Amino acid sequence: MAKRMVLMLAVVLLVIAGLGFVKYRQIQTAIAQGASFAPPPDAVTTVVAKTASWPATLNVIGTAAAIQGVTVSADLPGTVTKIHFESGQAVHAGDVLVELDTREERASLAAANSDAELARINYARQQQLVKEGVIPRQDFDNAEAQQKSTEAKAGQIKATIERKTIKAPFSGILGIRQINLGQYLSAGQAIVPLQSLNPIYVNFGVPQQEAPRLAIGRTLTVTSDNLPNVQFTGRVTAVDSVVNEATRNLQVQATLTNPRDRLRPGMFVQVQLGMGETNTVIPLPATAINYAPYGNSVFVVTDLKDPKGNTYRGVRQQFVKLEGSRGSQVGIASGINPGDEVVSSGVFKLRNGAKVQINNSVQPPNNPKSKPEDS
Repeated sequence: MAKRMVLMLAVVLLVIAGLGFVKYRQIQTAIAQGASFAPPPDAVTTVVAKTASWPATLNVIGTAAAIQGVTVSADLPGTVTKIHFESGQAVHAGDVLVELDTREERASLAAANSDAELARINYARQQQLVKEGVIPRQDFDNAEAQQKSTEAKAGQIKATIERKTIKAPFSGILGIRQINLGQYLSAGQAIVPLQSLNPIYVNFGVPQQEAPRLAIGRTLTVTSDNLPNVQFTGRVTAVDSVVNEATRNLQVQATLTNPRDRLRPGMFVQVQLGMGETNTVIPLPATAINYAPYGNSVFVVTDLKDPKGNTYRGVRQQFVKLEGSRGSQVGIASGINPGDEVVSSGVFKLRNGAKVQINNSVQPPNNPKSKPEDS
């Protein structure tokens, strides 16, 4: 019985040892296969680097501002009797916008005119009498002063009536009306905004290091995300005399035409300012740039060798210096050479030395004048 138990135990141990050896061999084989596994090459598109001449420009953010802009307000208190405009209406300088109640002033003017007429008659009579020596010179002087006083009073009332007729100070576009018929207005109360929109200002800041290259008359182009496919041109007309201590920017003002009043004061715009120079760059699609805090880079396709000495098509990461952008292109100032084959899409999945497979059947946008909807 004991021999049978020993024999069964030996058989069990032998089976366990066999299974363990088989599993060990399987693990060893899997490790060997994993060590020799080569991931498939990454599919990418490429573009051959070529030089191009780009005018030196500075891209900044600006804000549109009216050349003339006010909120028309009441000069004197009074009740609104007539409104001669509609919200959003175009007006010319001198157009009547609002009339306030002037019945009391007109009544006073009638009385003042009557007093002035009487004073003129009295003055003429006193003038004749003083010539004849009938009255003293003092009475004549009093009559002359009385005439001037009554005329001045009438003129003052006329001015008050005119001030209660509120007119457009310049030509432009009205905003939204802020008063109603019959409303009592206090002095200085807002009536309606008025903006002159064509031409229009664009104000923007330029870094202080660019100040030496700024000059009155430099051309610029302005675009807005709200107006796709529309471009405005203008010129620098003013440069501030001081640098802002908070931003270290120099404030610049440009004047540009605004056909159909499409730019409105307060709008956010993109400004491309010509700096009067030409740079030689290598334009690449924006998708070719690998942006990173430690430096921007691209991947250059070249022949590499694996640990066994076999040659394969792989990529080399190359740090570059950027020089502005045009449409869907980014200018490379240094880091690569003309003729280099650069990965134009798929850079997010690459690493230095990665194997790649080039497929240029579909290319990313690569146009210096591309439209926003193509991006």
